[in-house]
Amino acid sequence: MSIKRVSVIWRVRKAASNTCGEPRRGCTRGFSLIELMIALSLLSILIGLAVPGFASITRDTRLATSANNLLAALVLARSEAVKRGRRVTVCTSTDGGSCSADVGWHSGWIVFEDPDGDALRGAGEPVLLVGEGFAEGVRGTGNGPLRDYVSYVASGGTRQVGGALQMGRIKICNGGAGRRIILNATGRPRVAVGGDC
Repeated sequence: MSIKRVSVIWRVRKAASNTCGEPRRGCTRGFSLIELMIALSLLSILIGLAVPGFASITRDTRLATSANNLLAALVLARSEAVKRGRRVTVCTSTDGGSCSADVGWHSGWIVFEDPDGDALRGAGEPVLLVGEGFAEGVRGTGNGPLRDYVSYVASGGTRQVGGALQMGRIKICNGGAGRRIILNATGRPRVAVGGDC
């Protein structure tokens, strides 16, 4: 048999075989239906495990952002009271221009110079900062002394309208998780993780 004839026979056999190079056997390139169903099942299980974790990360981020924004407003009010040598108040506000009672800290707040010490913004009292409020679904409520306002005097301490010491906590909650802003006797605010929500 000549080399030319062997070459022709080899080409004919190769053409008769499938694309995998195996003669007279089926060869598939891809996945069977069962393999595809198993892969999709595993993927759905992995997604099911990841979604709750992502939801808790989102919740914690909203809580942290909300607490830190209010904390920054309190720190600003304290420093401005010391710098200006007069009372500066942070109060709950729904419109960004006046104080609103019994609306919760999640509605928003304003920081303003409060020389008359009534914890209500008057016409001539300049607004130093307007807080937009908390992220969607986050609630903030203060205990008795901190329910509607926090007022700093020139020494950097907090005082109620009547002159009594003002300290307590503001509870920030979202979906059972929480943060607390704690105001101590010297007027220094801090954030604590957890709390009853």
